[in-house]
Amino acid sequence: MGERLPDPELFRQGGFRVASRLFIEGDIRGDERQVARLRQFAQREDPAADVLVPLLRECRPEFEQALRQGIDSVESPPEALEAFFRDVEATPYWVDRDRLDRGARAITRAGLLGLFPLGDVSLMGGYLASRATKSLVGTGEIEYKAARRLVETATWWIHVTTPGALVPGGRGYESALRVRIVHAHVRAAMNRRKDWDYAAWDRPVNQVQTAGTLLLFSLVYVFGTQLLGLRYSARERADILHLWRYVGWLMGVDEELLPAGEDDAWRLLWLLATTEFIPDDDSKRLAAALMKAHAGIGDGRGALGKVLAHVSVAGHGAISRLLLGKTNADFLELPDDPIAQAAVVAAAGVNFAAETVRRVVPGATALQELIGAAGRRHYLRQVTKVFGLDPTYGRHMKAA
Repeated sequence: MGERLPDPELFRQGGFRVASRLFIEGDIRGDERQVARLRQFAQREDPAADVLVPLLRECRPEFEQALRQGIDSVESPPEALEAFFRDVEATPYWVDRDRLDRGARAITRAGLLGLFPLGDVSLMGGYLASRATKSLVGTGEIEYKAARRLVETATWWIHVTTPGALVPGGRGYESALRVRIVHAHVRAAMNRRKDWDYAAWDRPVNQVQTAGTLLLFSLVYVFGTQLLGLRYSARERADILHLWRYVGWLMGVDEELLPAGEDDAWRLLWLLATTEFIPDDDSKRLAAALMKAHAGIGDGRGALGKVLAHVSVAGHGAISRLLLGKTNADFLELPDDPIAQAAVVAAAGVNFAAETVRRVVPGATALQELIGAAGRRHYLRQVTKVFGLDPTYGRHMKAA
């Protein structure tokens, strides 16, 4: 090992500084050789999925059939389509279905509370990675349709984290593969652009960026919910990461970038924070669009709506500021409301107390899982009705 590098900004303050003291064992800092190895993956895309982009114009029915019923159900499929599904249907040896189910139940237990760190830490934190934001800005989906995109992301996240949904033909399994194909369409669109700066921005939607997104939805999500007062056993945390390891594999992430455990995940996040979390003006634009989406809760509700909008923006901004740290929050121009931040800390304390009771009362954990699952189902029904969501993500492929 060479000389370890200094901590990146993300780990110097805020919630991640707390994490380095409470949740991380040992020294996770990397050296220059590890950074260089990670950066090699920024030039890698997903050839198995990318080759399907032009093919799907003619073979979309065959793709849909293979997705739902398996490639063996398709008569004489195109070679590339067969190769793609033969690969994803060959489940890796390390996948443990019981662990997938336990991880999904641990996530489900959080109910709708889980949407707060998902939006305020995972998505907002992802905007700090300026190279990754270039594809988002290029499609215009995040900036101009932030509320819809936020809801679609939350819906996809619920689909892949629902117990039993990652079996072949299940909703989570389908959703993971569909988003992989959406990424391929976005890559194709960005690679057609004459102004894409490969030297500055790397390959569009590359392996590093996809792996980083999975970490935001797994490790950072768990950490965010912990700081909001939720409690997990060591086995539950490991099972959640196991679930996302399989989701990442389905989405075409190189196995070298799929953390096998919590230590791996923290080390990879540290390397990503060192190399990728370099915010710029696009980061600010996307953060502003997300905060505007949070304020939309008050639209059309008169004076009460203004109050709701203020509370929503203050609350979401407070969570982001507390976990991402002052420097990052200031750069993203997030609201700085001490009262809202105090309220978040107080709510976390209440959650922690309730979680402590849950862990010792027989049947309380199972009951909380049922309540969380019901809340998530209600959310899906409501947003599907309001936004008319398309579970095939066909709109994104056409836009790309």
